[in-house]
Amino acid sequence: MSDYVIEAVNLSKHFGEVAVVKGIDFKMPRGVCFGILGPNGAGKTTTIRMIMGLSPLGAGSLKVLGHTMPDEGELVRAKLGVVSQADALDPDFTVLENLLVYASYFDIAKDVARPRAESLLAMMELTERVHHKPATLSGGMLRRLSIARALMNDPELIILDEPTTGLDPQVRHLIWNLMRGFLKEGKSILLTTHYMEEAERLCDDLLIMDSGDIIEQGSPASIISQRVEPEVLEIKLDETTCRTLLKDVEDLRFEAVGDHTYCYTRDAQSVVTCLQGLSNVSYLHRPANLEDVFLAMTGRELKD
Repeated sequence: MSDYVIEAVNLSKHFGEVAVVKGIDFKMPRGVCFGILGPNGAGKTTTIRMIMGLSPLGAGSLKVLGHTMPDEGELVRAKLGVVSQADALDPDFTVLENLLVYASYFDIAKDVARPRAESLLAMMELTERVHHKPATLSGGMLRRLSIARALMNDPELIILDEPTTGLDPQVRHLIWNLMRGFLKEGKSILLTTHYMEEAERLCDDLLIMDSGDIIEQGSPASIISQRVEPEVLEIKLDETTCRTLLKDVEDLRFEAVGDHTYCYTRDAQSVVTCLQGLSNVSYLHRPANLEDVFLAMTGRELKD
């Protein structure tokens, strides 16, 4: 058995003349949460579709769970649990029936499927809703039901595509705790998300894509330490005024965003000392995070 659940070498994909994935190389170890981040149009979805065997490779090679893709895609999909952005549940079935019907696609015996479904629904705190139909559930319940359904075939690799988008903090933290539990059970998780806090909290390793290329890869902590200064002050002043106020502080990097200025530094105390005596200046002092890296590398302009 390979130490990696995904091995991509020179993986490429074109749509017509447009290169959507440009010869990327990466390996995802077993038993970790691995993130793929990037703005819209970065190539994330196309990469995941190739991993799932839903889109043929343009060039390069790809192995998933030890199988060559896309030739052995059917074998791979039997070992995958996929939670897509949209909750593709059957509206005519109850909560329990959605899981049991899904289990039948994998030829799971009924005497195995039902207790497994009931156990998963208990884990997702949906036991009281087993006879309800999806239309009666909240957004958080629908997402938990989708995760439960994805686990019915006891997958080796769980693919979560923006699993907590639009959910309230309580549900988001519940899903994060569930994900940590899956990792303790030895499962592997491939995560895409636009929430940088989520990626920073959950991912052991990640890659950042932009315009079809991998522009950074590593653990969140290592990427942050290598790419940005350790401390940030968000100051509610224009950049020119900030530069004037802080002219005596060395080694500062400024970035103007609207009516705020981001000040990146390795010596925040010197900046704070300058700002504390100014009663009309509002600022936030915080550690640098993955969002700072993401925006620095991919830009702040909208990408639709």
